[in-house]
Amino acid sequence: MNQYLILAVDFTDSDALERRMKARPFHIEMVKKLKASGNFTLGGAILNENGQMIGSSLIVQFETDQQLSAWLAEEPYLMLKVWEKVDIKPFQVAEV
Repeated sequence: MNQYLILAVDFTDSDALERRMKARPFHIEMVKKLKASGNFTLGGAILNENGQMIGSSLIVQFETDQQLSAWLAEEPYLMLKVWEKVDIKPFQVAEV
């Protein structure tokens, strides 16, 4: 399986946090599906100095880049304009 590190930064407009909070239940539901299918390894919110969510980081795995793209096409944080910038890098979880 191909593993990916995803770093996503939220929009910074005045409604950004409100959009995130409205989209969050849908995003969490998607992550639960990814976990159940074995595609989710680790993830969480990136916080600013005040503890406010300003982005996300995830480690996911898919058989193909096309499967990764299919998930991203349905990811609520992208569809509902929470994430402004998404950086995806090949990744390998260390086996220790």
